[in-house]
Amino acid sequence: MNAPSALPGVAIRVTQLTKRFGKDAVVDRINFDVPRGSTTALLGGNGAGKTTTISMLLGLIKPTSGSIEILGHDLKRFKHSILARMNFESPYVDLPKRLTVRENLAVYARLYGVRDVPQRISELATDLDLVAFLDRPAGTLSAGQKTRVGLAKAFVNKPEVLLLDEPTASLDPDTADWVRQHFADYKSTANATILLASHNMSEVVRLADNVLMMNKGRIVDQGAPRELISRYGRENLEEVFIDIARNRRAPSREEEGAAVAELLSMKEQNPS
Repeated sequence: MNAPSALPGVAIRVTQLTKRFGKDAVVDRINFDVPRGSTTALLGGNGAGKTTTISMLLGLIKPTSGSIEILGHDLKRFKHSILARMNFESPYVDLPKRLTVRENLAVYARLYGVRDVPQRISELATDLDLVAFLDRPAGTLSAGQKTRVGLAKAFVNKPEVLLLDEPTASLDPDTADWVRQHFADYKSTANATILLASHNMSEVVRLADNVLMMNKGRIVDQGAPRELISRYGRENLEEVFIDIARNRRAPSREEEGAAVAELLSMKEQNPS
């Protein structure tokens, strides 16, 4: 079955998405859109539902209810054609250790339907400086080398949508900066869409156009990083994250207006 023509403007559309394990709703009727060509961060504390949400977007976990559209197509109906246009990266997922780097990339390239596999591996090896260890087993690589191979795997099919789960966790600052720059460059050159789950707030501020804040399985707030910082009256995004994790909310416009009015009244009564 061929997928219908994609809708412009939105790369990911989630509607009333829910996942229950027994009686517990790990993801509870969430709705969000991720614009094409954007980087959107999905933030929340441990147990907020981020990884379960990403797993549903990858088709690894079946939703209890709700719908997912990616690149204009319903994931449930057109899973295989959609996943060929996506990719995923997480430092918590190891490549087969006994296979060489070249063999690993060849396996994933074929899984994603890449046509000229040797040529694509050659391009990635040059771009990401893999040439010296292409024929070494993946299990013998250093942490930095594994990071570059992980990037190659993520880019192997030139994905239109890239899902990232803590992509720079445990990396030293220099390597983490190198990884972030490659994601930013790829997004720019390929006009790709990125959904990023991260606990690194400086990373989010650097990369993300928009932020979705999750708490207890629900999207509780969203906006550009600077917009959220301003709305919560905080100095940085980490403080906003803590407020939301501890169930503190941003003041409503009515509450902000009342606070300003009260302050003006106090100044009138007690002029300096």
